[in-house]
Amino acid sequence: MCVRPGGTGPNVMTSLVAQWRVLLLVACTLQWLFALIACSSLDGPATPQFEYSRVTAEKPWNHENFDAAAGKFTFAIFSDLTGGERVGVFDIAMAQMRLLRPEFIISVGDLIEGESSDPVELARQWDVFDQRAGQALAPVFYLGGNHDLAGVSLRQVWAERYGPRYYHFVYRNTLFLVLDSEDHTSARLNEIVQLREQALARVRTEGWDALKDSPYTALPEYAAGNISADQSAYFRRVIAEHPDVRWTFLLVHKAPWLRSDYDHFRSIEDALAARPYTVFHGHEHAYKHRQRNGRDYIQLATTGGVPLPDNGQVMDHVTLVSVGADEVEIVNLLLSGILDRTGQVPGDPEGICFEQTICTVADP
Repeated sequence: MCVRPGGTGPNVMTSLVAQWRVLLLVACTLQWLFALIACSSLDGPATPQFEYSRVTAEKPWNHENFDAAAGKFTFAIFSDLTGGERVGVFDIAMAQMRLLRPEFIISVGDLIEGESSDPVELARQWDVFDQRAGQALAPVFYLGGNHDLAGVSLRQVWAERYGPRYYHFVYRNTLFLVLDSEDHTSARLNEIVQLREQALARVRTEGWDALKDSPYTALPEYAAGNISADQSAYFRRVIAEHPDVRWTFLLVHKAPWLRSDYDHFRSIEDALAARPYTVFHGHEHAYKHRQRNGRDYIQLATTGGVPLPDNGQVMDHVTLVSVGADEVEIVNLLLSGILDRTGQVPGDPEGICFEQTICTVADP
């Protein structure tokens, strides 16, 4: 420590304080650098530390541009597990996702059977689902379908346990929009619930074919649901507040664009028009891919729900989505083909049919 010659007592004290401030600044900077290095080591280097012990001009590989771009990540989606749930399928899917190790998992709705106005019974069903979702290592983001939200009691229980029915989040500069396609007025909701209960009563006695010609399936809300003006305004605001994300994913249970009066959803599409985005939805219990607005709109099949082959390709599957700097890759994995290290489907697959095209599925 240096003291200026001829300094007086106060000057010495001032110098000491100044030097302590410098030392403190240096210490804080070093602490920040060490923390940054530690975090970087946890995430792994941007470029893999590849080493090869034999230095030769000839090499037994084609190149060293490893597919490990900074910021690349993978998430998983599962589809309808209820609406005639087949016991054991979803639990197998959760065990398989422990093997696949996505960074997070998200649904496209119909997580419980619902079909009750008793809050105690609904709480029991959600307790069971929470326990099942907890089998995954990664966080699971919930999205409500008609089995989860089409009823006053269903809405109330959801609000008490999980809060908002529609929401958004950003992960690694990627925007996720989670919509509620059961966003009806109270009066319209009561009308829909009454017709739905009548239809499901027929299903219980006649099987799922009885659903096809019911007044419930004739409603525009049956296939397309509804997006309210408030929900539309919320997502338009979110989109405007995130102009520079690298990709946007929109997840919804039903397909609002299938009804003629879908202005509220169309305005969300309009807000997304200048950016890359992908849409995933469920509800139809069959897989179908379509292009709309030059984008992928993907209808997922089932992860345990009853298969409905009249609606498209039926299969139990999970979907893996890999997000890169400026591109997205989507792969659908059949539950019958995700095997553990012993070469077996994990869990208890005995007696379970994952694909109706190769085996017969009895009505639940």
